[in-house]
This record gives sequence, C-alpha cells and structure tokens, in this order.
Amino acid sequence: MSDEKSPEDPVGTPDGLGAHAPGDGVAEETDEGGKRKGKVKKKHTVGTVLLASLVVLGLVTGLGTAFVYRSLNGNITVSDAFDEVDDRPEDLGPKGALNILVLGSDTRSGEGNKLDEEAGGGVSDVTILLHISEDRERAYGVSIPRDSLVTRPDCGEDNEIPGGEDQMWNAAYALGGEACTVEQFEQNTGIALDDFVVVDFAGFKDMVDAVDGVPVCIPEDINDTEHNIFIKGGKDRVLKGDEALGYVRVRATLGDGSDIGRIKRQQNFVASMVKKVVSKGTLARPDRLYGFLDAATESLTVSPGLRNLTKLGGLGLSLQDVGLDQVQFLTVPWEYDQREEFRGRVAWKEQEAKKLWKKIGKDKPLSRTQREGAISAAAPPGQTPTATPTQEATPTEEPSPTETPTEEPSPSVTQTPSPSATQGPTEEEVEAARKEGLCA
Repeated sequence: MSDEKSPEDPVGTPDGLGAHAPGDGVAEETDEGGKRKGKVKKKHTVGTVLLASLVVLGLVTGLGTAFVYRSLNGNITVSDAFDEVDDRPEDLGPKGALNILVLGSDTRSGEGNKLDEEAGGGVSDVTILLHISEDRERAYGVSIPRDSLVTRPDCGEDNEIPGGEDQMWNAAYALGGEACTVEQFEQNTGIALDDFVVVDFAGFKDMVDAVDGVPVCIPEDINDTEHNIFIKGGKDRVLKGDEALGYVRVRATLGDGSDIGRIKRQQNFVASMVKKVVSKGTLARPDRLYGFLDAATESLTVSPGLRNLTKLGGLGLSLQDVGLDQVQFLTVPWEYDQREEFRGRVAWKEQEAKKLWKKIGKDKPLSRTQREGAISAAAPPGQTPTATPTQEATPTEEPSPTETPTEEPSPSVTQTPSPSATQGPTEEEVEAARKEGLCA
C-alpha cells in the first residue's frame, strides 16, 4: 500500500493511460514495528472475461479430477483484501444470489506488447459488478466508468489512505488495490459483495488465443498511429493476440473517442467470447478447453471464497442453465459532469443509479428501461442471435405495501427478436452504433 495522497487525476493521459501505480508487485509491506500490512498484489486488467471463465469452468467434464485440480488449482492467487474493508453494508438479497466485483488494470507490460510506449500501469481501467441471481436464471455484468466521480472513503488496513469528494473511480485501485476499490464500491452502491476477482491482460490474450480467436464486427478500420494499433474493419473479423488486446484498449481513434464507447466495445468483445467459449467448437476440443482454463486460472487473483477450482467449478455448474440471452452487459446510468473543473468526467444519474443498485442488491430482475442498450451474449452487435429454448414468463414479485412501483416490472423471459432485428437496422441505429465503434 502507498501512503501517498490521491493526485488530482491519477489516470494521467487523456486517453486513459495512467502513470505507474504505487505498490506494483507482490511483496508484503511492514510498518516500523514489523506489523504485517496488507499484501500488495500484482495489478491486472480486463476482468470482464471472468464471466466466460466461470461458465466454462462449470461445463468441463471431470473438473474435479486429480490431474486437472493439481495442474490448474496452483495457478490461482488468493488476496486477503476483504480483511482491510470497514463499514460493510448489510446484505439485503437472498443468500443464494451472488455479487462479484471484477477488477482490472493495465500495466502495458509484456514482451512484444504494442502499447509498451504508453505510460504504464496499475490504474484500474475495468470495474464490473457480476450479479448472478439466486435462481441462476439471470446474470448481469454492470460496468462502472473509470472516469466516474464518487466519494471515496478512507481505506487501507488502518485507513491510512485518505478519501474525499469528487474522486476519480480508478484512483482507489491505484492507491489501495482491491481493498480500497471494494470499500469504495460498497459505500457508493450499498451492495454487499460476496467475492472479487482480478484478471490480468496477459491471461486475457492467452484465453483469446486458446479458443482460436474471438469474432467481432468492426464498422471501420482502426488506425491508431500513436499506439501502433492497426486493425482492419469487417463484419466477420476474428481477433487474436495483440489485435484482440488492441481492440479492447483502443479509445481515441475509434467511434467518438470516449471511454464510454470503449466500455461498450469491451462488453461486446466479452459477450462474443462467452458465446465462443460455450460453443461446440470449443467444448468439443479438449486442447482448446484446457488451454483456456490454464490461461484463465493463471490470470486470477481472487478473494478467499473463490480460492480453488472446486468452488469456482461449483459456481460455474450453477450457471449451466442460464441462457445466453439472459447474460447481459450494461453500464451504470451516467451523464457527463457539467461543472467546468470536471468537464469530461462522468457523474452517475443519481435516481436511476440508486434504483439499479437497489434492484440488484435485492436480486430483482431489471426492468426493460434498465436493460435498454444492454449487450446480450446471445447476440453481440453485428452477430446472428443464438437460438435458445423458449421459457415461460415469470413475473417479478409484487411490491410490498410500503413500496410504490415506479416502473412496470418486466417478466423474466427469453427475448424475441425486435422488428429491427428481423428487418435490419435503421440508418439511425447504424450511426449510433458506429459512434461507439460497433456494428448495429
């Protein structure tokens, strides 16, 4: 941990590439009296791929065999960051529902990395809440923009890292790693986390390569001369290795150049990866499957609740019956801050965000309005929807007498294609998607 105070803008450069973070390594720190302080973990990135990892882990036949257990379980690193978190909120949802915070940062390191010239590492470019419903019929991945301005509480083992108002979201990770980010998340959302996971970029690249690439639709060529990212556009591009890394990292020269657009592209990529991982082409290939699992587990730093493959596998097995159409990625409701000194920063829409966190905290299905614009793993932008068995609609629970519904509850039901999905996207839909660097 670092005793430095938060800088004004820990992210550094305008395109979201931060300065090197304090505590980048694996050594433990001690104070002058020799008292053990929190472990400083290696910082990681693109944690969104966790969802794919969990699904696959549960689908592997013989996951608990001695060979697989010994060869893969040793890859996982366990973090004790929960021990440093104070003032945890009450868990208002059913015991079987799960809320897992997925974290990541980009060190820009590694042999052959095309982005090595960028100021590197340790700030968190990815934060996603993975919510899995108690009945295992829904999974939401809710992204939090790294440029969000929030109240950061004092954090660290002895609250030695000062907080403050209007702090950049990703400053918490740069200053205090998982512990500070977990505490910041719980205090700003009221949601009690069950676990957290961190995934590194090197493992992300290996996972992509292990499944022989991930298909995405790119509306136009990507030519980022500053960071040497050149990716040809097209409807059926299959990205591997450095191209895949470049796609999820690029910002300034694609779409409208915003971090929000990059979040949508990352969600799109992970939705495509989930679809690819659970496809017959992957599950029927033991070499690809094992390679994916090896890369995934080697990339994980987890809280104690997910410390071994038996627990990860059990969670994965519980997700087997979640249809891809019920795996959805969305972003916390947001708008740009209008104050001059914070221009370009992100502010959560207070009422909409509060309703979203409350529903997730109580494990309620999100309304149609709350799911508007969500990316489904069954039909990532530009790809053909995956057919799933039709399910009977189960309406959401009736509100209690003390609650006044503000929106019409939406039934939990397999989505059917909209008219635009069957007739083709409109010009407006195509242009709106292009601004985010996506296909309609």
